[in-house]
Amino acid sequence: MIIVTGAAGFIGSCFVAKLNEMGLTDLVLVDVLDHEEKKNNLKDKKYSDFIDKSDFIKKIRDNLFSKKCEGVFHIGACSSTMETGEAFLMENNVRYSQDLCKWTLEIGAPFHYASSAATYGDGEQGYSDDYELIPKLRPLNLYGKSKLLFDLWIIDQRLQGKVVGYKYFNVFGPNEYHKNEMRSVITKAYDQIMQTGKLRLFKSYRPEYKDGEQVRDFVYIKDVVEIMYDIFKEGKILGIYNLGTGKARTWNDLAKAAFSALNKPVNIEYIDMPQEIRGKYQYYTQADLSRLRQAGCVHKFRSLEESTADYMLYLKSHAYL
Repeated sequence: MIIVTGAAGFIGSCFVAKLNEMGLTDLVLVDVLDHEEKKNNLKDKKYSDFIDKSDFIKKIRDNLFSKKCEGVFHIGACSSTMETGEAFLMENNVRYSQDLCKWTLEIGAPFHYASSAATYGDGEQGYSDDYELIPKLRPLNLYGKSKLLFDLWIIDQRLQGKVVGYKYFNVFGPNEYHKNEMRSVITKAYDQIMQTGKLRLFKSYRPEYKDGEQVRDFVYIKDVVEIMYDIFKEGKILGIYNLGTGKARTWNDLAKAAFSALNKPVNIEYIDMPQEIRGKYQYYTQADLSRLRQAGCVHKFRSLEESTADYMLYLKSHAYL
């Protein structure tokens, strides 16, 4: 039996689909079904049990969960970069994770968890996942801080050689519709292009970046779940690692790929960035994959154009609009 938290969310539900694809169905899924789209994310998935996240952690803390466990994928968290409730994030993203990690290791099962590139803040310290650099990071929002605090706890407890942490960069793909404003820009791009024929991108407020030339490490969900499954299956890679493509691309590149995939002429409108996020905006992210490659991951990532075309085809075939 494998436990997946955040199982009705974006990455979680796609990973459940990957496990099913590989013939694994004895799964305990943990989440909160507070959105119709999250319920849809579990449609046609095969699993043995579903437990509300509050009930689940209570069972763990009270030592009442007795099923034999072959592994835990702790992907559940509040992932909103706009969340301002620090106490909530400490309980939901940090203490929950700590208690689940301790329990998993106590029963001798593998523990895999979701970290985030949001921990890197403005990138002043670069994007290396070297353990010596992690304490120097300064996230730009409370979500990133909560993820960093758990990474630091792992290192402080000297557990990095016993667990696997994934610092996800800009992941996009199916099953993120419930995230509303936290959806990837590429999902919003499909909406906007199909409805209006154009795509809106934020203007740049730094002279070294032209409008739309801000860059991100966009990584397709199919690549993400394939790597996660391979690492779990082989059981040889342990530690905290970046999970992106290692190749940054501009928002303009993404826009052009989207228009091309939809067979539409490029039509980009640059709009003002909301004042409240201007000081917290990342202008550049690119995963340093050195340690992941050295650890033995040889996965070949899809290009942005290939990933975008695949995703747009999915959205069309599923009558998203």
